[in-house]
Amino acid sequence: MIFTMNITKRFTSVFIALGIAVGLFSQPVSQFGEGERVVFLGNSITDGGHYHSFIWLYYMTRFPNRDLRILNAGIGGNTALDMYKRLDSDVFSKNPTTLVVTFGMNDSGYQEYNGDDGARFGEEKYRETYENFKLLEGRLKGLSGTKIVMMGGSPYDGAAKIDGNTALRGKNDVMQRIVAFQKKSAEENNWEFLDLNAPMTAINQKFQVNDPGFTLCGLDRIHPENDGHMVMAYFFLKEQGLDSNVVSDFEVNASKKSVVRSANCEISNIRGNEGTLSFDYLAYSLPYPLDTIPRGWNAKKSQADAMKYIPFMEEMNQEVIKVSDLEKGDYKMFIDGEEIGTWSSDDLNKGVNLAAETKTPQYQQALSIMHLNEVRWEIERNFRDYAWIQFGFFQERGLLFANNRASLEALDKETGNNGWLRMHRDNYARMMHPSFRETRQAEMDMLVTKIYEINQPVKRKIVLVKI
Repeated sequence: MIFTMNITKRFTSVFIALGIAVGLFSQPVSQFGEGERVVFLGNSITDGGHYHSFIWLYYMTRFPNRDLRILNAGIGGNTALDMYKRLDSDVFSKNPTTLVVTFGMNDSGYQEYNGDDGARFGEEKYRETYENFKLLEGRLKGLSGTKIVMMGGSPYDGAAKIDGNTALRGKNDVMQRIVAFQKKSAEENNWEFLDLNAPMTAINQKFQVNDPGFTLCGLDRIHPENDGHMVMAYFFLKEQGLDSNVVSDFEVNASKKSVVRSANCEISNIRGNEGTLSFDYLAYSLPYPLDTIPRGWNAKKSQADAMKYIPFMEEMNQEVIKVSDLEKGDYKMFIDGEEIGTWSSDDLNKGVNLAAETKTPQYQQALSIMHLNEVRWEIERNFRDYAWIQFGFFQERGLLFANNRASLEALDKETGNNGWLRMHRDNYARMMHPSFRETRQAEMDMLVTKIYEINQPVKRKIVLVKI
């Protein structure tokens, strides 16, 4: 593990430059285990966001035999009080073994920060949030068999220069105070804790020095795009201690035709003659596939764009091949007959990160998993839109899960006055039928089953040919 330890040391300086101290998080978040059901409870950033899906994709590819489930329990517009009201019907009913709890964006309020007395408004919202959280905390204390993770949410970016969007003065200060009492509660209740607000704010501040319009928090200062969600996933995985976990790392001595070392992989059947070296390679993990498509309404940034801000590739996506004692020259690399690229003997002696090479068969295998996971995420979003209607509209009208003619008529009476209801109406008209929900759930189950069938690493043949 010398290689990965050196990576971690090297990027300590990067985080110091970003203003992110080593050991930022006060309590570690344990890794997810085989058979776990991890539920993320939150607001719209969780509801419509990708960070939890990106986290699951990491587990799908890095731990192919660790079959687990990560479930979305976010609803747009929610506060801690709203979450408290739907615990039984929408959260505990998912039977979580781990429950990740995040709130604060809606709790802390909005436009009044720029009013006549924004400071007083912020104090009132802080106290209101604290009182609502105590209700939530009381229910969580009563849970048995469920690990609780308090997660300080992504920040409101009041510093970015964004045309047409006036920043709310002091809002994120109140959000950071909310994070502070989340942390205190975690300490008092022996819960796990991490904070996304401080490290994401530090990245924003770092890049805004040269680009005042830079933000991880979207053009509304609230909702991160795909790159921001990947940053969130990165900090979560880092807190789980996965920043030194390699896909594989091995060295082959060409002249001796021997394995010098191997981590998380097997190297066998080494053969060679003048100008050619071949061997079998079986990694126990797959590289993490990064989506290059901006996904979502009006999205302009992709998951892969996050690599400009975080050392994810260097810390968490290393599939390193090193070949020593090669005859000097340039070599073409083939994997299972596919030409991957050309490297010099010096490059190969230093080590090449195959996880950065999208042509490899193992990367393509991981890419298919990414696409299946994305379709699963899209179906799960239908369930979250259905939950939004139930808890955001029907609950206060005594029609929670009624799913009958009366509920549809009540909905139709209001759609003309509420654009959000109009947006969700068609989805509800389908999802109100049990058979439709059962079919959609079966589709998700089938996708996950297929993912855990095809995510098993395959033995590959690597051939180096001198040019």
